[in-house]
Amino acid sequence: MLNDNQLQGSLPRSLANCEGLELLDLGNNKIDDKFPVWLEILSNLGVLILRSNRFHGAIGNCQTKSPFPLLRIIDASHNVLTGALPTEILNNFAAMKSSEDDQKGVEYMTKDSFFEGKGPYYVHSVSLIIKGVEYSLERVLITRTVIDLSSNRFEGQIPENIGSLHSLQTLSLAHNNFSGPIPKALGNLSMLESLDLSWNRLEGTIPTELVNLDFLEFLNFSENRLVGPIPRGRHFDTFGDDSYRGNLDLCGFALAKDCGDTEAPPPATPWEAKQQYDDSEFFDGFTWKAVLLGYGCGLVLGSVMGGLVFSTGKPRWFVLIVEESVKLRRRPRKWIHIRT
Repeated sequence: MLNDNQLQGSLPRSLANCEGLELLDLGNNKIDDKFPVWLEILSNLGVLILRSNRFHGAIGNCQTKSPFPLLRIIDASHNVLTGALPTEILNNFAAMKSSEDDQKGVEYMTKDSFFEGKGPYYVHSVSLIIKGVEYSLERVLITRTVIDLSSNRFEGQIPENIGSLHSLQTLSLAHNNFSGPIPKALGNLSMLESLDLSWNRLEGTIPTELVNLDFLEFLNFSENRLVGPIPRGRHFDTFGDDSYRGNLDLCGFALAKDCGDTEAPPPATPWEAKQQYDDSEFFDGFTWKAVLLGYGCGLVLGSVMGGLVFSTGKPRWFVLIVEESVKLRRRPRKWIHIRT
């Protein structure tokens, strides 16, 4: 264990000669190198901690037939790793695929004592981010499985074959540049307890398959571009709005935004579509044109009449009509008596 020092430079390749190495913790140093894919030949390596260094570039291709066969914990968070996640490595994480250890009791990584009669002793302890909280594990369970690649610059889609790592308990890909949808295959991770995909560019809806993750206790999809309703069911209903904040087009019970009626109206029949088109043409082509035409003619006629009034002093014909009407009202009425 060489963690929490000021180690600099590149990683010595002589480490590949340590055939019995089970745990390599180089976290919190200043190592500046590419991802050490050449460690794949260490057949006993179960824990690899590279957190908070300066590892950079894309993860290269493996050269062996079965790389990292016993790797259960990999933490390469807070580095400058780029490119896509190589599906080849994920396909060969055999120890994370197996569920045989699920039936075992509580067992820890140990070594037999060199001193007769003292039995096994614990040699492994690491610090890990589990369910959003950093824990210092003085003893490492042999069944503990973790992939933490957060706070790097990975891009592209999250590979579907992560769903084949059936014994995986913690998956953190937060603070990267992943895009595309959340893989439905993540619903196959039946042992998953913590899932953090926050601060990426993920799109689409949240797969309903994730409702089947019965052991999931921590979920964070915040600050992505997810849309649509949040799935309901089982313990999925226990996650609050903190798990989804920053997704402006998400809606559902955990957020203040109600999904409302998401059903689309039925398509119109050909006759209805034609009728709607004809009605639209009638209102657009007749009513508005007639109104505008009438308004325009009235405005012109009113302007002409007003101009005549002001130019002549008063409309002569209109005054004559009014005066004649007044005279007729003032004339005395003559009564005609008819004798019978």
